[in-house]
Amino acid sequence: MKRFTLILMAGILTAGIATTAFAKSSSLNKKGTEVMTDANSAIRVKSSEEHYIFELSDKVKREHVYYKNRFGIEIAADLYTPKNIDKNKQYPAIIVGPPYGGVKEQGPGVYANGLAQRGFVVLAIDPAYHGYSGGQPRMSASTTMYAEDFSAAVDYLGVQKFVDREKIGAIGICGSGGFALSAAAMDSRIKAVATSVMYDIADSMNSIEGEARTQMIEQGSLSRWDSFESGEYSYIKQYPDAPVDEIPEGLDETSAEFFSFYGMKRGWHPNALGNINYASLGDIMTFPSNTHIGELDRPVLFVVGENAHSKAFSEKAYANASEPKELYIVPNANHVDLYDDTSKIPFDKFEEFFKDAFKK
Repeated sequence: MKRFTLILMAGILTAGIATTAFAKSSSLNKKGTEVMTDANSAIRVKSSEEHYIFELSDKVKREHVYYKNRFGIEIAADLYTPKNIDKNKQYPAIIVGPPYGGVKEQGPGVYANGLAQRGFVVLAIDPAYHGYSGGQPRMSASTTMYAEDFSAAVDYLGVQKFVDREKIGAIGICGSGGFALSAAAMDSRIKAVATSVMYDIADSMNSIEGEARTQMIEQGSLSRWDSFESGEYSYIKQYPDAPVDEIPEGLDETSAEFFSFYGMKRGWHPNALGNINYASLGDIMTFPSNTHIGELDRPVLFVVGENAHSKAFSEKAYANASEPKELYIVPNANHVDLYDDTSKIPFDKFEEFFKDAFKK
């Protein structure tokens, strides 16, 4: 399959090729022994194999949890709670989704760690087909499934006795911002939604026009025959198998910014090296995700960096959203600053927003 240039994650990136076989998942039992599970099962790993890009606060407890979405795929998530939580009481809860191609051990964990210190129960999730969540073939992309990831998280949180199911909100970082809005538009149980440096993946992909668009859809279509026959799905791999110390030469400014996070020690994770398999291109390029954003009658907060290249997506979504809504600009912050820089992530604003929203 040919190499090609693809607009993804807000930058123009030269994509590499990798393959994943359609096979059963590998996991570990409680003794740390590798076991085989069905394709929809989440993957369990030893604590020694975990890789988080941040230090967990000594005021916060993190627990691995697993639950199934409505399609029967098991989702891997991390539940963050204050260490002094009284599980005989009920607390407000927030779901945090990762950037497009990211995983829960990166930005979602950073946000969850910070918000749990402020009294929230927080669930950081791996999307289906990505990270340690189940689903085959790997690296599959679906606008429907990405929104379902949020609703499935509401399913899980809403049956926990220490969670107030009338006070469940969502935060979508980067690409998850668009999917969180999409989920909230069709799931009234999400009582408030915030986006951080939102990136509307569907809008971005639908902006590709002419011959480039035709070629990409054709490539995605033809790849399905290859995958069907071989049992392997080629996907777009963008980052190295191990973190590097320098940004490669020749990248444009936006791609270099993303590489500074995903390709270097700062944010590198073995489960976040690429994005989607080629067979998913048709879905991502033709299905809008925020058609019904104007119908939301619940509080919406758009957080964006002053210098973020993705700023226009938040501004457009803000213009199309209904009241109550707010656009909050973080001074001197670029796009990836709001992935992990705790000096710039506006935790005070998120806390204020959700506590005010849950009073309504």
